[in-house]
Amino acid sequence: MRTWCNNLSSPTDNFKPIIPELLGEAAFVYVAKANELAKKGFKVISFGVGQPDIPTFPNIVEAGKDALDKRLTGYTETAGIYELREAISNYLNSRYSADVKPTEIIVTPGAKGAIFLAISSYIGPGDEVIVPEPSFPAYSEVTRFMGGKPVFVPLKWLGSEKGFALDTEKIESSITNKTKMIILNNPHNPTGALFPEEEIVKLYEIAKENKIIVLADEIYDNFIYDNLKFKGILSEVDWRDYVLYINGFSKTFSMTGWRLGYLVAKEELVQKLTRYAVNIYSCPTSFAQKAAVTALTSSWDHVKDMVHLFQKRRDLMAKLLSKVPGFEVWPSKGAFYMFPNISRFLEQSKISTEEFVEYLIEKYKVITLPGSCFPDKAGSKYIRFSFASSFEAIEEGVIRIHNAVNELLEK
Repeated sequence: MRTWCNNLSSPTDNFKPIIPELLGEAAFVYVAKANELAKKGFKVISFGVGQPDIPTFPNIVEAGKDALDKRLTGYTETAGIYELREAISNYLNSRYSADVKPTEIIVTPGAKGAIFLAISSYIGPGDEVIVPEPSFPAYSEVTRFMGGKPVFVPLKWLGSEKGFALDTEKIESSITNKTKMIILNNPHNPTGALFPEEEIVKLYEIAKENKIIVLADEIYDNFIYDNLKFKGILSEVDWRDYVLYINGFSKTFSMTGWRLGYLVAKEELVQKLTRYAVNIYSCPTSFAQKAAVTALTSSWDHVKDMVHLFQKRRDLMAKLLSKVPGFEVWPSKGAFYMFPNISRFLEQSKISTEEFVEYLIEKYKVITLPGSCFPDKAGSKYIRFSFASSFEAIEEGVIRIHNAVNELLEK
């Protein structure tokens, strides 16, 4: 008897997926590598993944448990429970005087969910999105997924004294009649830059003059160091006309696995996005939303302590890395990343950034991320470190890196 299997080796042989070729996110690849090495008994030190090493704060965990005990395990509103959207609006309005209404917020499965909704709501085939680089990969990848074109504009590297800055002149000159959106990630991943108010205002003025949407991702907005001032985009009085705002709970409240983010936009757009979202994921996780209410209303002492701790870790990492031959180190001002320029070391050792990162993994069991993981090309002579690690891990990890560098330079 002839069967389907006699005719085709696979039922999908006659079909081709229409999903475009997209890049993955390297941080998760390196997490897998770290886990593999740890299973083999190696003591791995990871500076790779972008998440706080501190567990979710106890009061948030208890709120999640309480929600489960009360059997809050069903569907919720697609936009998120009203109590959470109200808590988000209270937070944003208290901090930025933004007058955000709960009906102007949609809660998403992580900030990536918000990024996808935001970009896919405005970008179609042929549209252009300006992406300051190096950048978080999702911005350019979702743009490509929608048939759009990411236009990369390198950040300016001003050296170890001043760090990174937005090149607003280059951004303005990159605008064409196809430009629909400018990405603003502040504080910045992967560089750890905190863009000053004058740069934010200038970028916003450029967007307004050219009638372009600013996609503002401020998920690291509480990781600010050295008592610096943070200019939030929602403090602009006419933000509704030009801004899609993204934030979330993963970083500030150490809730990466809870998968909750949110998008703020004018109400009529949120209504449309809600109909869009219900066809993708139905709603955010129910009990996680109740925990997020507690995060926003009674966790700020925990946040303050964590940020204070991270600043001390930053100081230690910057001090130690600056002693590594060929490393030009700028102490980051926001987020929890350090992005040293290693071009002098690469020239002397005659290897690539990717080869160096692999060498650290294979021989010294230290995980870092090559700057080329952060599109497009501007980060190719840098590596990213997360200092969301213990003091002991930072000390031992940098010692291993120092030894690796010395070994490669002696070859």
